[in-house]
Amino acid sequence: MFPQSPLKWIYIDFNSFFASVEQQLRPELRDRPVAVVPVDTNSTCAIAASYEAKAFGIKTGTPVWEARRLCPGLICVLARHEAYVDFHHRAIEEINRHIPVSEVCSIDEMAARLLRNEAEASVACAIALSIKSGLRASLGGWVRCSIGIAPNRYLAKVATDMEKPDGLTVLMPGDIHRRLTSELEPIDLPGIGRNMERRLRHQGIHSVADILGLDRRRMRAVWGSIWGERMWYLLRGYDLPEPETQRRSIGHSHVLAPALRPPAHAIDVARRLTLKAAARLRRLGYTASRFGFSARLEDGRRVRAEARCRPAQDSVTFLALLLGFWERIIPRDPGVSIKKLSVVLHGLELETPDQPDLFAGQEMAPGGIMACHIRNARLSVALDRLNRRFGRDTVQIGMLPSAARGFSGTKIAFTRIPDREEFLE
Repeated sequence: MFPQSPLKWIYIDFNSFFASVEQQLRPELRDRPVAVVPVDTNSTCAIAASYEAKAFGIKTGTPVWEARRLCPGLICVLARHEAYVDFHHRAIEEINRHIPVSEVCSIDEMAARLLRNEAEASVACAIALSIKSGLRASLGGWVRCSIGIAPNRYLAKVATDMEKPDGLTVLMPGDIHRRLTSELEPIDLPGIGRNMERRLRHQGIHSVADILGLDRRRMRAVWGSIWGERMWYLLRGYDLPEPETQRRSIGHSHVLAPALRPPAHAIDVARRLTLKAAARLRRLGYTASRFGFSARLEDGRRVRAEARCRPAQDSVTFLALLLGFWERIIPRDPGVSIKKLSVVLHGLELETPDQPDLFAGQEMAPGGIMACHIRNARLSVALDRLNRRFGRDTVQIGMLPSAARGFSGTKIAFTRIPDREEFLE
């Protein structure tokens, strides 16, 4: 049974966002097949493709060597994440002029809840069209979006994929079943990836109609989690509250350009990632009690290590752990080359004010352990202030070669949008 719920959500999904921003900023790229890449090498993958490139079968995740084979005229451009974050925030500011943004779902997706007097399709469509017009005026004509309108946020997101680029799709409550079963395949539904699609086929579920034919208990069993039962409700238009999330870790990773892959250069990148993660930890007001490090070698091997520490947020503590890991786990083989590095801080807790009076005796002496921790914390905060004021990497702990300073900046995971401050860390 499908509830006759009113329209409740507008979902805005920007089309080929990174590539579209590049085409907006660089007129010479317009109407050209463009792939945005993290590093200038054939061994990496596209992180975005323009619609002209998609016409050749290029998409996010396509290896560059394959993309160039599919499209000999492909233009690869290095990602400029600070520009994408700037356009993201400008987009939110523009959408807020037409309807308050309720949820920022990713770097290129936002959702807004409709009020009761906005639930009519004609009114909701008028809001959507005004958003599109405003975005064209404020961001430019090459940064386009598809908008979906539906009884819940999940279906509104589904609707954005039903007409691209620059689409506007309304899923009316009484028309959900017909449109989902006639226009979509299971892989088109958020929450169903390739692995889940194979699992569904193994259990004789081949179409959206098959999925809608399952009861709640069967959905939960097929998915192996509460998400299956949640999807049962969402696919029928129920507007469920979003589950609460809690920050569990802070980390950064980077695929190294070929020149930075020898261990003697890669260590500088690892140090830079660690400094950046620690600076972000302090800005967000957390301490961490576990530090993890991993490296993927060019020959396919992976090495990793993790250690516990006192709850800390200073850079010195985490750099010391990193250097200990590096000496212990990075192979000494001649010619070893490191392709990817990752650091992550776990065991996050909101910081509490220092209470040095709880520590007595030798630990509080000038050379004691606690005094050393306090000095390291104060040093780290002072460096943060200088770097925010005068620019990233103005001052750092130890030597940081210029190649490591400029290797990355901030990267974007599609589900995590960096704050503007992060580009100063």
